[in-house]
Amino acid sequence: MHIRKLAIVLALLALVGCGRLDLAHYEKLKVGQSYDEVVGILDKPDRCDEMLGLRNCQWGNDNRYIRVAFAGSSVLTLVAHNLK
Repeated sequence: MHIRKLAIVLALLALVGCGRLDLAHYEKLKVGQSYDEVVGILDKPDRCDEMLGLRNCQWGNDNRYIRVAFAGSSVLTLVAHNLK
């Protein structure tokens, strides 16, 4: 019984995390916005990689995502895949 409850809670948490991963939120993003502004729109990224002063962050997974590249702390490029 406890395992079933845990599974339900985890499923709900996964859905909540994807709540901002949609076209409406993506359209609020603009080149030049700060990292903090983007996090305010999308919440914390699922992962970020940094190399040579560029930070590439992804919200979502490899099938459905928003990817934002930052130069310093400003948005340089935006890419979305499979959003609704």
